[in-house]
This record gives sequence, structure tokens and C-alpha cells, in this order.
Amino acid sequence: MIGASGRIVAMGVLALALAAFAQPAAAQTLAIEGGTVHPVSGAAYTGTVVVRDGVIEAAGPSVAAPQGAQVIDARGLHVYPGLFNAWGALGLTEIGSISATQDQAELGDTPHLLAIEAVHPASEIIPVTRENGITHALTAPSGGPWAGQASVILLDGWTVEEMEVEKSVGVVLEWPSLATREFDFSTFSVREKKFSEAKRDYDRTVDELADWIEASRQYDHARSNAGSGTAVEQDHALEAVARVARGELPLLVVADRARAIRDAVAFAEEHGLRLVVASGRDAAKEADLLAEKKVPVILNSVQALPVEEDDPYDGPFAAPGELHRAGVPIAFGTFDASNARALPYEAATAVAYGLEAEAALRALTLGAAEILGLDDRLGSIDAGKWANLIVADGDPLEVRTTVRHVIVRGRDVDLSNRHSRSYELYSGRPAPP
Repeated sequence: MIGASGRIVAMGVLALALAAFAQPAAAQTLAIEGGTVHPVSGAAYTGTVVVRDGVIEAAGPSVAAPQGAQVIDARGLHVYPGLFNAWGALGLTEIGSISATQDQAELGDTPHLLAIEAVHPASEIIPVTRENGITHALTAPSGGPWAGQASVILLDGWTVEEMEVEKSVGVVLEWPSLATREFDFSTFSVREKKFSEAKRDYDRTVDELADWIEASRQYDHARSNAGSGTAVEQDHALEAVARVARGELPLLVVADRARAIRDAVAFAEEHGLRLVVASGRDAAKEADLLAEKKVPVILNSVQALPVEEDDPYDGPFAAPGELHRAGVPIAFGTFDASNARALPYEAATAVAYGLEAEAALRALTLGAAEILGLDDRLGSIDAGKWANLIVADGDPLEVRTTVRHVIVRGRDVDLSNRHSRSYELYSGRPAPP
């Protein structure tokens, strides 16, 4: 029989054990030793990266692992910053044919909705993506034109609070198209429109976007100058657009055609807005304009076919290199969820068609972080930044490279996923008799 003192001791031991168990892995000290470190912010070197409490504490050729640290032997391996999928729908969509798993789109104008609020942390697509070295991603709503606010998440965590990097990095605006053909749902057929009619509809929509900006400024002014006895009804949608109008957030414009890109740049300049172009199929055709106005581009579908009959076959492949040489900041996104794991190969295709390898790696890491205002936390292997790292046996842009370790916020995460488990299951299938 255990006495009172024995019970107290046992409870104390149990409490200590539970406290140790509950302590997150990110609070432990981790040292990655002897690898070739590619900081992106500087030249590569052979050395050690020390991580404490989820943050890079030190990195360099003469850094030593602290006593008691968990050590990853990276001799013969390469250490890179975690890759950044700068546009996609991770956590918002799971199975395309099942509408209940599609949370990326809403009807109408919803600039106040945050993408992160709909993220499903247990999505099977997240660990599949993470295995290939992607540690964080922008997840964006669609619909619109005012689709909502894009969020940046870590690709690890039990809850959205644990996954959060930034709730809002900008308001997504899907730029209207000047289309002479439209689908008529009442007759379930395609209707032809005269160009004059299409242009009139397009101009009206752009004018409505301008009205949103002006209304948000008037609302912002009224709220700021309301006296103690004056009440201004709260409007969450206008508050979101007002953050763009004030310059707190960039306007993330999804635009593909050259005309749309030119008009979006003119719109942002007229209204004094910070602009980031997303998708940008024809962005290379407007490279000089984008460089002059210092407008970054988050590229979609490098591994794509030309759209117009007279487009060169390698137009999408060569576009990143053309934009980079013109001085346009670029990043890469997959603009979906299921193919997010292929992000490095989008950049690799661009390298094969003229983009420098160093520029491609930067666009996948520090460049993307800079475009979205997160370079104080993400994008390079420097002291003080979040410990989002990968350890691989080669260049992450090479399809033959195997990622050995993925570190998310200082935690060496499990790389098993639905794909790897299926491979193990079916590769062990007995031979037929």
C-alpha cells in the first residue's frame, strides 16, 4: 500500500512526465551537422545549422552543435530553406468531384473572408506535398471578383492556429475578362456577344471595382472621424478593401491576358495600390511595364501548353527567365492543391528554358517571401528566422533528388503520407500463383 508521501512523489513524477510529453518538438534544440548549407541569402558553405524553439539560432561553417541537441547527420547531404508554394489551395480542397470538400470558392464579393478559416489541417494532400520539400504555402480563395484574403500556412500542425504564418497577406481580386463568348445558364449554351457589348460590360465591371475602392476610403474616413455620439455601421467587406486602399495589404490580382495585366497595373497606379499579379500567363509580354512599375508576379503553370495559335511552343517555359531578366520579381505557385507537390519541377522547367538555377531557387524561397512581406521570418537560412528547412541528397529541382528530412518550425516531421503508404502496401503484394 502506498502512503501519502508515496502518492505525492508518484503524482509529481507523472506531472513531470506529462509536461515533457506535452512540450512541442519545436521547443527542443536541433542541430543539422556537416551538410552543404544553401542559405539563399549568401554563398553555400559546409557547416552546421542550430535550431532552438522553432527558430534558427545560428548557422555557419564554424558553428558547433550544443550539448544535448538532437543531431541530424547531414554529411554528404544538402540543407536548403523550405520551399514556398506561393499560390494554391492547400487545405481548402480535397477531392475535386465531391463538392463538400471544396471550400475555396464563395458566391458574390467577399473580400473580408480569410482563407485560413476554412483550412482543413488533416487534409491528405498536405503531407504528400510536404514530402517533396514544401514547408509553407499561400492558400487563396477564388470566386469574386473580390474573392477574399489569402493566407500563408505551415504544412504541419494539428490546428489552423498551429499552422498559421500570416492570416492575411493580401486581398484577392479576380480581374474581369473581356470575353465575346459567355455561357448562358438559362439555356445551357454558349452565347456570342459583340465586342462593343463585351467592352461595355468589362468597363462597367472595372468601374464597379473603382467604386469599391472609393467606398472603402469614405467608410474608413467616416469610421476614423466618427464622434462619440455618432455610430457608423460596421461593414467587414469595406474594412478589408480599406486595408488595401491604405496600403496595409497588397491587391493580389489574378490576371492572365496581356490586356488584363495592363489594365490591372493602370488601376493600381490610378488608385495608389500595391499590386501583385498572380497567374500571369501573358506576363512576359508585359515584362517591361511590370519592371518599370515594380510589380511582382506569382507564376502559374510553367509546365503548360501555349493558348493562342501564334504563341511559341516554349512560351510558358521561357516566361520566368524573361521576367527575371527584365527585373521583375517572381515566385512560383501551382494554383491548386493536388499538384502542389510538383512545385519544384515548375521551377526546374524554367531553368531548362533560360532561368538561372540560383534565381529559380530564390523564387521558390526568399523571393516568394519578399513578395508577400514575410522575408523577416521565411525564405533563407539566417539566424532569427523560422526553422523551415529541408535536408536532401541533391538539388530539390531535380526529380531524382530524395528529401531526407523536412523541418517545419523546428520540428523534424514524419514524411509518411497516403502516397508512400500505398506504395509500401502494393509493392509488398505477393506474386500471383
